[in-house]
Amino acid sequence: MSKLNPRQREAVHYISGPLLVLAGAGSGKTSVITRKIAYLVETCGIEARHIAAVTFTNKAAREMKERVTQLLPGKTKGLTVSTFHNLGMNIIRREHKQLGLKAGFSIFDDQDSRTLIKDLLLHNDEDSEHVDYVRNMISNWKNEMMLPAQAEASAVGPQEILAARAYEAYNTHLKAYNAVDFDDLIWTPVRLFEDHPDVLERWQRRIRYLLVDEYQDTNLSQYKLVRQLVGHRGALTVVGDDDQSIYAWRGARPENLEQLQVDFPSLKVVKLEQNYRSTSRILKAANTLIANNPHVFDKTLWSEMGLGDALRVVHTRNEDAECERVATEILDLHLRNNIPFKDFAVLYRGNHQARLLEVKLQSYQVPYKLSGGTSFFSRAEIKDLMGYLKVLVNRDDDNAFLRIINLPRREIGPTTLQKLGEYASERDVSLFDACEEMGLEQHLSKSAVEKLRRFTHWLHQKYRQCYEDDPIQAIKELIQDIDYEGWLFQNASSESVAEKRMQNVYFLVDSLRNTLERLQEDDPEAGIEEAIARLILLDLMDRQEEEDDSNRVQLMTLHASKGLEFPHVYLMGMEEELLPHRNSIENGDIEEERRLAYVGITRAKKTLTMTLARQRKQFGELIDCTASRFLDELPPEDLETEGHGEKNERVNQARGRATLNSLRNMFDDL
Repeated sequence: MSKLNPRQREAVHYISGPLLVLAGAGSGKTSVITRKIAYLVETCGIEARHIAAVTFTNKAAREMKERVTQLLPGKTKGLTVSTFHNLGMNIIRREHKQLGLKAGFSIFDDQDSRTLIKDLLLHNDEDSEHVDYVRNMISNWKNEMMLPAQAEASAVGPQEILAARAYEAYNTHLKAYNAVDFDDLIWTPVRLFEDHPDVLERWQRRIRYLLVDEYQDTNLSQYKLVRQLVGHRGALTVVGDDDQSIYAWRGARPENLEQLQVDFPSLKVVKLEQNYRSTSRILKAANTLIANNPHVFDKTLWSEMGLGDALRVVHTRNEDAECERVATEILDLHLRNNIPFKDFAVLYRGNHQARLLEVKLQSYQVPYKLSGGTSFFSRAEIKDLMGYLKVLVNRDDDNAFLRIINLPRREIGPTTLQKLGEYASERDVSLFDACEEMGLEQHLSKSAVEKLRRFTHWLHQKYRQCYEDDPIQAIKELIQDIDYEGWLFQNASSESVAEKRMQNVYFLVDSLRNTLERLQEDDPEAGIEEAIARLILLDLMDRQEEEDDSNRVQLMTLHASKGLEFPHVYLMGMEEELLPHRNSIENGDIEEERRLAYVGITRAKKTLTMTLARQRKQFGELIDCTASRFLDELPPEDLETEGHGEKNERVNQARGRATLNSLRNMFDDL
């Protein structure tokens, strides 16, 4: 506790009622949450198994769990530190019978959902853009807790009506597949608790103190889940910052912070305003900018990190010159001041802004990492094996069944699969179960039925082996039985590519073993079904959380940068219609764009450079650009402007000479 400042200590020690910790950027909120868990266990006598802390990313949950384990060695058994979706999955897993689900239910990822929606809309020959539209509409309806009938009643125009009808068919198919999708992981427990107060009461006894991180990012269904679990006890601490609410486009409701005062009239508010990340100048700029937004709770960030350098605003001729400037300056600072590449981050509003920058960085041989690359779980070989694992524990998952039935080839043609599908629909059973029925012999040739049954009997044998013997060994044998390695070498472009893909498969099996062992530490009854479900969820949550400690410049959108910090930050494209974005200007969503700029500024620890172009190409034509209104909202006395009519040849020449000297020294050392 001695490491905490007075406000942090106050937040940790307050347990008399519901508490809102208004935590500014870089104010040490994770320390408050982890030390409060330790305080609840050690001083308040609440057993760890009755405490739950929820957040939004696996990375944040892992960091919290590790810190709590260090603070409470040997005392964290049964403690829940997880994402909202992981908590929801655990509730569904334990209450699956009440929900009409079988034990090995599948979790549909975004790709599974899109495939199903595409199949449902097939007769309309829908393009991928419309499939995405329907998928997003269904996701929004679920987050707003609207049933298909309500969605159809409120739909405006033919496109929305079609989406609402697809929503009903989509839910029906999910149920038939014994599956839930990502949004169901929250909404399903909420509906369960509404319909079964006895089940809710059981979970309220189980979770006696709840801590919620990033509360400003909660949507309606997450808010309701928190409200249900807390009940009237008020044993709740939420940590949030309304100034960092930047996810309205995916259902986040910053007004949930304000709603706390209505739900809990005795709510205590503690403000964490001391920032441990940035210089005073950076914080002053952030405070001045965000003061232009209306606030329910006012706060002012401050720091003991010193005044720091002025914030630079660099005007450039066009986007080519902008990217050239950023790339050469990063190389220059790396060479002259020996600053590691990983200390630099370039942030932007839209992914398209990175394309030209990548070309420039490559031409100067500056290593970089582009956020949002191919997820481990998105790789074909991983999707293949996950397909086998999904069918292994859930015979009703037709999507996964169709992926693996002919992979590797089993000479089961499309005509056989079409007839199998028609028979399964008539009988209202899964494709897997249809293979086992005697009636199938009336619809397919003897050899086709034999091939299908050879596959299902073999997979059923592997399922039994998972439960009667070592499940990991059973899965290794599954991979050997299908000669997946041989199939990879046969179909890969080179041996090295096949080897790399097979290494990914081995890594997945190791991950499954580790997941199973961790689950069994808390729940000895947990089996392979739970481990596979946890891996699927890990994939869904980790798509944009791949960690990389190598020495590379970090390129990412402002949205992706939230929660991160870097010594030196470049914020590209400070122009009207880029930041703030054109859509936001037209829709009147300037406040969220301002919060986005605020998030970008507060990522910087030591230096911040904002760049903009006078002209940009749009659809092959040069258009004139206007400086972002947010630049006018920054304190002018803390800004240093370049390229806007002023000339400083001496500074430019000195910088050039220093870079040349650095290059000479570098070659002399070789």
